[in-house]
Amino acid sequence: MSAEAKAFKVDSLEVRVFASQSDLAQTAASAAQSVLQEAIAKSGGAAVIFAAANSQIQSLAALVALGGIDWSKVTLFHMDEYLGIDARHPASFRRFLRERVEQPVRPKTFHCIEGEALQPLAECERYTGLLAAQPIDLCLLGIGENGHLAFNDPPVADFADRHTVKLVKLDEACRQQQVGEGHFPSLASVPQYAFTLTIPALCAARRMLCIAPERRKAQAVRDALRGPLQPACPASWLRRQSHCTLFLDTESASLL
Repeated sequence: MSAEAKAFKVDSLEVRVFASQSDLAQTAASAAQSVLQEAIAKSGGAAVIFAAANSQIQSLAALVALGGIDWSKVTLFHMDEYLGIDARHPASFRRFLRERVEQPVRPKTFHCIEGEALQPLAECERYTGLLAAQPIDLCLLGIGENGHLAFNDPPVADFADRHTVKLVKLDEACRQQQVGEGHFPSLASVPQYAFTLTIPALCAARRMLCIAPERRKAQAVRDALRGPLQPACPASWLRRQSHCTLFLDTESASLL
């Protein structure tokens, strides 16, 4: 059993703080398992949107290891992808999720954003159609070092965005995070543009589990929970989501 250190609410958002990232990962995985099991039992299938980031690795591994989910009835989506890179690129989010989720569990299908699409705007429309084809039961997301959700960085975040999927220019802090996490050798090698699901599209899921461990996320977490509710910290919008739970460890919660 995981050792939970603290639980509280900020506006409508449930926040749970754990003694370690391992405790966080196990509890978040169990919560995700329950959501998917319930959706399959009720509707005969489930759809889930995954984030692809270093902060998600332990939770994804725990979810895969738990078992108890009929993955043949689960449709997978992801929430962002770099423009201009293919699925073989080491930093591709498609590759990240194929290796960590799709290949181990063999879901019903994995709908991918084609980062190398020759007509990127048409790709946004195609993926929007796929997302609209069924309700999304679960969104597993994280918080970026600049407070972003998916690739909704502060300069492009829109809490009332009319789009479901859009192309955005990544800000420098976001691109520098990708270097710091080891996905690219230099800032210049990080793509400047990416596809992203918008904030309303992420929040439209029936259940949201936001997994944000590590000390490098502490300032973004503080800004999200204690600062103004504004696009300058996109994650602050989670405070309006009563169907979301934010999972922190003591390091990411250290500035609260």
